[in-house]
Amino acid sequence: MIHQLRQQGILVHGLWALLLVAAGAAAFEGRWSLTFVALATLALALAPIVLANRLDITLPMPFVAATTVFVIASIFMGEAFDFYERVWWWDMALHGSSAIGFGLIGFVFVLMMFEGDRFAAPPWALCLMAFGLAVTVGVFWELLEFLMDQSFGFNMQKSGLLDTMGDLIVDVIGAGLASWLGYAYLRARERNFWTWPIDRFVALNKRLFRKHR
Repeated sequence: MIHQLRQQGILVHGLWALLLVAAGAAAFEGRWSLTFVALATLALALAPIVLANRLDITLPMPFVAATTVFVIASIFMGEAFDFYERVWWWDMALHGSSAIGFGLIGFVFVLMMFEGDRFAAPPWALCLMAFGLAVTVGVFWELLEFLMDQSFGFNMQKSGLLDTMGDLIVDVIGAGLASWLGYAYLRARERNFWTWPIDRFVALNKRLFRKHR
């Protein structure tokens, strides 16, 4: 855990500190629901680092930063401060970015299964697996929203069917973009702007990609 934390930048530490300050200020004012949201957001932001430490995986700092910003934007700002209602594109942006993120994660883990061998399977097959993972995560999130609305009276689906279908369409587009980035990585002969997120992860975890070439 300590090894992972040392690699994070000032931005990430600053965001974690802001969440702690927000939780403390909310608790001081007796706003317990906001206190809970702030602490839950912090816990979710730290979760990838804890999981990576358990699996002995080194996460690139930009990934940790992006994850932290996403969790804050979706839970702390989206739900606690109602950005989903105040900013019309907030939900779409978060769904699209999460689909891209999960698509890249899916591609990396599929590649990890083959120890980094680009030629172990056709490029389209690897990218299709990543696409399927990203879309599946989006579908499960929509199911969660439905269950929360029906069970606890929340309003996570907003406008109902239109909100759900719009989110799924954005998820598919984001997953498609991530799959394209994976395909670009498999076909590229040298590192470039489009493949650097995957290149960086592979470089930090070479032992998991022994057949990489």
